[in-house]
Amino acid sequence: MTRLEGIYNEKVAPALQKEFGYKSPMELPKIKSVSLNIGLGEASTNNKLIEDAVEELTSIAGQKAVITRAKKSIANFKLREEMPVGCRVTLRGAGMWEFLDKLMNFALPRVRDFRGVRDRGFDGRGNFTMGIREHTIFPELNVDRVERVKGMNVTIVTSASTDKEGKVLLELLGMPFKK
Repeated sequence: MTRLEGIYNEKVAPALQKEFGYKSPMELPKIKSVSLNIGLGEASTNNKLIEDAVEELTSIAGQKAVITRAKKSIANFKLREEMPVGCRVTLRGAGMWEFLDKLMNFALPRVRDFRGVRDRGFDGRGNFTMGIREHTIFPELNVDRVERVKGMNVTIVTSASTDKEGKVLLELLGMPFKK
């Protein structure tokens, strides 16, 4: 069991049960998965960009990243169907808990002038998506070896049915939301 998973079981679950009045432990909102995504529009002309992004995302996530490809051709963007446009990885289980712990306690505090995460990324069903402008905030990456700073999206999928439940779950786990 990871550190953050232990915190969820010992502190967060009882606090959620008390606050929302759940009768069964099966009703408690849980984190199902975390998806990481790097989109690279310029990758259609430069294959090395995709290879670097896959390698870097794999080292950040601790799990092999998959190349995402264009579904449709768009002439204005010089994009053809099946061209590589980014990479993604979905984490579950222990890897998910390790990544969340690293994100909330190491990576986000390394952001320059960090004042908290905005809570506008909820989708109405308790899932939260946030953007990270520089993927170099993760400790696995050697900044000197990174040729190009990339942005990435982090989506936290929960079993919460409302945004309020999802936000309370993430706050109790230690997500530094803006006040």
